[in-house]
Amino acid sequence: RRYGQKGAAHLTVFSRGNFMKKFLVALMLVPLLSMAHTNFSFDLNWMKVRAKTKEDRTKIANTGVVIESVHDGYVVVLAKLQEKAVLDKMGIVEVSFPLDMQMMDFPSNDSNFHNYAEITDAIVDLQNKNSDIVHVYSIGKSVEGRDLINIMITNDPANELNKPGIVFLGTHHAREHLSTEMPLMLAQYLADEYRKGNKDIQRLIETRVIYIIPMVNPDGVEWDISTGSYKMWRKNRIRNANGTFGVDLNRNYGFGWGGEGSSSNPSSDIYRGPRPFSEPETTAVKDFIESRPNLTTLLSFHTFSKLILYPYGHTYDPIPDQTDRRVHEVMAQTMAQWNGYTPQKSSELYLAAGDTTDWSYGTRKLISFTFELDPGSMFEGGFYPGQSYIPLVFQKNLNPSLYLIEHADNPYRVLQPLHERVGLSTPLVQ
Repeated sequence: RRYGQKGAAHLTVFSRGNFMKKFLVALMLVPLLSMAHTNFSFDLNWMKVRAKTKEDRTKIANTGVVIESVHDGYVVVLAKLQEKAVLDKMGIVEVSFPLDMQMMDFPSNDSNFHNYAEITDAIVDLQNKNSDIVHVYSIGKSVEGRDLINIMITNDPANELNKPGIVFLGTHHAREHLSTEMPLMLAQYLADEYRKGNKDIQRLIETRVIYIIPMVNPDGVEWDISTGSYKMWRKNRIRNANGTFGVDLNRNYGFGWGGEGSSSNPSSDIYRGPRPFSEPETTAVKDFIESRPNLTTLLSFHTFSKLILYPYGHTYDPIPDQTDRRVHEVMAQTMAQWNGYTPQKSSELYLAAGDTTDWSYGTRKLISFTFELDPGSMFEGGFYPGQSYIPLVFQKNLNPSLYLIEHADNPYRVLQPLHERVGLSTPLVQ
């Protein structure tokens, strides 16, 4: 419908001899490279860059590149020409090839993904069919004036602030379309199961308030798909002082803002903005969370890499409160048993300052997680794995999401012996 046409794979590679052939063979040991083409061309390069430690990875992130996946001994990055030159000068680049119009093959039939108009229609429809428990409103406007829509699920909105709350966020980064579908499907699932008489879901909706904001960056999403082909767009659509566009919304939050793993260069994909909360989208999230003292828990969906991340990301230091740190660890390890993701502190990958969960925990003390959803790597489809991943990703992450809702009344319950806990302690979905 709106996403590019399928075509044959082709790589244009700047390398010597048959080095690229050897590289592709080596990459089969990671997963196979499965990219072919779309209809865009710009100064982006995929690079395999040597990095053995988290400190090495942070040095790479500080150049302004986006680290897309982390492996033993190296990272795969997406770099603009200026950033590529810096990495080349550092002498750590093992392989580099340009991302061009003949490189990537995106599914021609991705109609199950939702653009802004479609997700708005889906949310309105959900509200119309479930008006007793689904309450929809805007928490603010994007740069281009689109509503940032929140789905509040509770059977008693008059007592909203007297019930424990959890918030799910999707699509801070425009090209991460699966991170829109997961929260939307979660809202639909909760409403459907409530209607069916699922006692567990009814109890959750009657005793908690569930907030779901599926698309934090609607302008970026619309830009990414505006020509019928993906643009690999990450940021929002603010016009910067130097004429470029976009701030990385997940580097624009105020706790640890401006530190390592973010960029002051407006051309960078990890540009942090001129100041904390400079963007209307992050300001809207901030104001929403600050106006909800009932919130205890936050989950921000991203793609890709199959990770469960928790604070901190802006420092190598762990959460200083040992109890809070243990809650994050236990919950992450428990959820990983369902979705098979790797649980870890964010900065174990590399430093990244100004992200959502550092702020939500660091200033509001919300128990906070980032899920980097499927697939596991760029070589399995990356940001654009195709619509077949939608139900797969939802099923893998439904139990973790319900687990967080269950414990939103008191996340610290997870530290109690299992037999002492009140509520659900086994998977809600078989």
